[in-house]
Amino acid sequence: MTPEDIERAEELLGHEFSDRDLLQRAVTHASVVDSRLESNERLEFLGDAVLGIVVCEYLFEQFEDLLEGEMTKIKSTVVSGQCCAVVAAEMGLEELLRLGKGMSNRPTLPLSVVAAVYEAIIGAIYLDGGLDAAREFILRHMEDRIHDASRSGHQDNFKSVLQQAAQQVLAQTPQYVILDEKGPDHAKCFEVCVDIGARRFNSCWEPSKKQAEQKAALEALVELGFAERLENGGVRLLDIDSIAPSD
Repeated sequence: MTPEDIERAEELLGHEFSDRDLLQRAVTHASVVDSRLESNERLEFLGDAVLGIVVCEYLFEQFEDLLEGEMTKIKSTVVSGQCCAVVAAEMGLEELLRLGKGMSNRPTLPLSVVAAVYEAIIGAIYLDGGLDAAREFILRHMEDRIHDASRSGHQDNFKSVLQQAAQQVLAQTPQYVILDEKGPDHAKCFEVCVDIGARRFNSCWEPSKKQAEQKAALEALVELGFAERLENGGVRLLDIDSIAPSD
């Protein structure tokens, strides 16, 4: 990396490196070096662990009413490769990557490569500036996502959320309708939709009635404006009291 590249990277990351070799290593993909030990893979390993401890610490301190299982679900969403890749893309970290010809000629990079550079940079910042610097970098981009994930904590029980929303706002009770089923008895799939009053919402196919009902409930929540899908694959449940239902 040229001095100009390093300055641009530091400005993008919000961290000035004492050891700029760490920064260069963090953005070096295995495809451009002779030995994988010279790539960002070891920093990725470290950064993954640092990301996990920072998110866990934040959950422990900020969500005192959550049990272990609930915190685990939120953490899994936030530290997932998909979420890390989205954050990396939003930051423009792909532009910093040093890639071999085989990788750089691709029209798009695999999500795993984009997520890896984010974790490697976390590892580099941790080694260069300590846990406080890494925490600041992580939470700058992850704090809102942690709260988004916490608000979607009912995602295993969308039926309950829909029932509350429908009764509170629409004065109606959702009804679940099995539209179709296919497959042998040991491997059936079910198509289920939700009816609320005279309105029918998008149907969903799933390998069990329970799963299909949950997915159908989510479809209704999204259509009604009570929930929205996030880029990281999660779901944000919106404040029911502040929403006027969509037509």
